[in-house]
Amino acid sequence: MNDIEITQAVSRVLSKYSKTSPETAVQSASAAVTTPDRDSIEAIVASVLAGRQSSAPGASPATGDGAFATMDEAIAAAKQAQIQYRHCTMQDRASFIDGIRKLFLQEEVLQTISRMAVEETGMGNYADKLVKNRVAAQKTPGVEDLLTCAQSGDNGLTLTEYSAFGVIGSITPTTNPTETIINNSIGMLAAGNTVIFSPHPRSRNVSLHCVALINQRLAQLGAPANLVVTVSKPSIDNTNALINDPRVNMLVATGGPAIVKTVMSSGKKAIGAGAGNPPAVVDETANIEKAARDIINGCSFDNNLPCVAEKEVIVVNDVADYLIHCMKKSGALLLCDKQHIQQLQSLVLNEKGTGPNTAFVGKNARYILQKIGIDAPEEVKVILIETERDHPFVVHELMMPILPVVRVENVDEAIDLAVKVEHGNRHTAMMHSTNVEKLTRMARLIQTTIFVKNGPSYAGIGVGGEGHATFTIAGPTGEGLTSARTFARHRRCVMVEALNIR
Repeated sequence: MNDIEITQAVSRVLSKYSKTSPETAVQSASAAVTTPDRDSIEAIVASVLAGRQSSAPGASPATGDGAFATMDEAIAAAKQAQIQYRHCTMQDRASFIDGIRKLFLQEEVLQTISRMAVEETGMGNYADKLVKNRVAAQKTPGVEDLLTCAQSGDNGLTLTEYSAFGVIGSITPTTNPTETIINNSIGMLAAGNTVIFSPHPRSRNVSLHCVALINQRLAQLGAPANLVVTVSKPSIDNTNALINDPRVNMLVATGGPAIVKTVMSSGKKAIGAGAGNPPAVVDETANIEKAARDIINGCSFDNNLPCVAEKEVIVVNDVADYLIHCMKKSGALLLCDKQHIQQLQSLVLNEKGTGPNTAFVGKNARYILQKIGIDAPEEVKVILIETERDHPFVVHELMMPILPVVRVENVDEAIDLAVKVEHGNRHTAMMHSTNVEKLTRMARLIQTTIFVKNGPSYAGIGVGGEGHATFTIAGPTGEGLTSARTFARHRRCVMVEALNIR
């Protein structure tokens, strides 16, 4: 075959995927294919497919919002985009990620999505949403996370590298809607994947707004259309369609136990970020004043919505009174009246007493107190209650700023109780102590993904602590704090008896 014959053959293939005639395609291909090698042919194919995608029925244009009427259309768009994304270089990926970071670090954008999230979901608070969205944009790892491992010896050189899974379905929660979309978009695109978001219906508007912003920025940077997509009307049916579609290569669920269990039983590669019930242990060697501040700040962060937040305190009796005193100075209101405590319990627990009344999840302490007839001052951030170890507030994760305090005789008893009430979720735990032996004992026994020593819970997700940020903490499936490499396959490339120069 000579050059002209090859060009004509390529044009006939390309004409099947576009509305151009074979003659027009020949002219286009001839202009681009001077020497028709494999790379140039693939570039032409990718270009034509991009044009086809933007004109396909139901598809969003390159400058569109990434939202599709049906999950089937969204998956088809993400699948096509993934084919095109393979032709992008690592430098391209880095450019796209940098663009997303800069987008969400614009103060106006941060303020808008943080305000929208609070207004739409009725949960959390604006100031802490700003912090969470900012840290998601700043500290989510990009392509730099995909480190190549090299091993050389007499038999040659072996490289282990990270490669894209393909199309990822990401199910996001109403508690952290924008943070999760920012976080997962950066990590998943950095690994070379495209992503379909299935947001919680109660965070529909702000989730679609985030996806639209990402699509607009990526279009400005020359990225393939529809790297990040969603559906215009999120629903359980759409989520089920996402889970069951064979075109989706990986599922990532950030939410409660039910959705995590569903994706884990899908038969696909699944990453589950489930619930927690993080205990905070305080022993007699701790800096009590600092421990009190850290616990109250962590518990009240975004009105206790983060799954890492302190949910119960277990304190050695010798320092319990002083700890409670210091927590009150740090913004806690101690509820002592038995009638008020009973009213609170009836208000914030569900009818069976086995979990939270969702109407109060993520509400602030003053709002909850008002519902039981207490007008608290503005500085109150947490409702403090002394309870027994088997109280529902201790046993069940409430995700609201209500903090039960349990007294124990010694630190070993505190650690053992912490392990029990964490329920094996392996999510997060905190300990305030200067006894290295006891810190080590708790870390070994509780086996949580995050273990914060002498600090607030949010230090574990990169807010005031070292390490990268994530809002998908995969305790149930074991990946831990997810990043770009979590969303990539390990691939081995072997050169036999060569490139070993030692």
